[in-house]
Amino acid sequence: MGSGSDTEPLLRALPAVHELAASLDAPRALAVAAARRAIDEHRAALLEGTDPGPHALTTRAQELVAELQRPSLRRVLNASGVIVHTNLGRSPLADGAREAVTRAATGYCNLELDLDSGERGHRHAHVEALLRELTGAEAAIVVNNGAAAVLLAAAALTGPGRAIVVSRGHLVEIGGGFRIPDVIAQSGARLIEVGTTNRTRLRDYELALGSETAVGAILRVHQSNFRTVGFVEEVSVDALCALGVPVIDDVGSGVLASADAIPALRDEPSLSRSVAAGAALVCCSGDKLLGGPQAGLILGTQAAVEAARVHPLARALRIDKLSLAALEATLILYRDPALALREIPVLAMLAASAGMLEERAHRLAQAIGSAGVVVRSAAKVGGGALPLLELEGPAVALAVDVDPVAIARALRAGDPPVVGRINDGLVLLDPRTLADEELELAAAAARAALERARA
Repeated sequence: MGSGSDTEPLLRALPAVHELAASLDAPRALAVAAARRAIDEHRAALLEGTDPGPHALTTRAQELVAELQRPSLRRVLNASGVIVHTNLGRSPLADGAREAVTRAATGYCNLELDLDSGERGHRHAHVEALLRELTGAEAAIVVNNGAAAVLLAAAALTGPGRAIVVSRGHLVEIGGGFRIPDVIAQSGARLIEVGTTNRTRLRDYELALGSETAVGAILRVHQSNFRTVGFVEEVSVDALCALGVPVIDDVGSGVLASADAIPALRDEPSLSRSVAAGAALVCCSGDKLLGGPQAGLILGTQAAVEAARVHPLARALRIDKLSLAALEATLILYRDPALALREIPVLAMLAASAGMLEERAHRLAQAIGSAGVVVRSAAKVGGGALPLLELEGPAVALAVDVDPVAIARALRAGDPPVVGRINDGLVLLDPRTLADEELELAAAAARAALERARA
């Protein structure tokens, strides 16, 4: 600690921003920003009674140049065991989807051009036939995310002066403050609530339809991110479709894979199931259990999909060319179920065998060194899907006498950053959500993080 008289000469000796910036090998705007931050940090340290030393200022300014040049959106290694991790971009893309994005981003593409006729086409054509083939729907369009799909579906089938009927058990908050009553309000429709939070019967819907002549649709919402258990009852999509009013079925995660191949999916509604039941529109996300990019799928009857296609909101909510390219490539993989199971990362993680996970966990632990210990733990699906499911399997604990919060912070500060999870006072790295080629990177990051955390 220094006295005020000791600090004043050091403060006066600080260079001007433009002087320090001139010594940095960087574009002027970047050099000035780095110099200003470095001087501010150095001044704050001096005022707190710490002298970083004569060379610390230039060293820190050079570090800040590198930090400021680094992209904010970066690749992260997901060792958390949460497969569909919303904070990490949800589902990782298949190799074919990544390649499709690169092709679409290279120069121009036929996004809305019919190459046969030379006339304007529509972007939905690139995936509509695939969605019809895979689900049995008459028609389909895609928008920019799952929430947009529900909003557009509600607006297209109802609108001002019309009503939409929803069970009180389905008036949920999907995430990020996105609530079903708010969606209905934005669509312009009136909300008619039926039943109770835990029990809604077919008779509740029948009474509402009998007393209201301007019902545009019934909205059914899958409880994606929670479950009600015990004294509960709800009406199947088949029974709702038999009432003769258009049904919008928000199935949440968009399951196309077979539950026979992945038993964990048995509790999630599939797209083809809702289509076969006769739903006018079926909505889901593309970046959850479907395993594609952020997208919102809307499929169903020709008339209902056309109403959504021509609605003014459709343009505001439309999908971009890069997401569309990734979605098409992902859907193509589903034509061969065995190929989809191997190539789509979310499906591969869900279906990973115990032997495979054990082998990868021991490989990761060995690469980390003596601090890496294989333990038993449980991964989660995440992303608002299968909230009760725990995927038992191995994880690698960083078993050292160091604050786990400090280790986790050091892991995130690495390049690439690694996100693990803390359980029972230990940082765990889960091999289920790490690709084979990421194991050595994760191990190197763990070794470096332990060194930083111990320092």
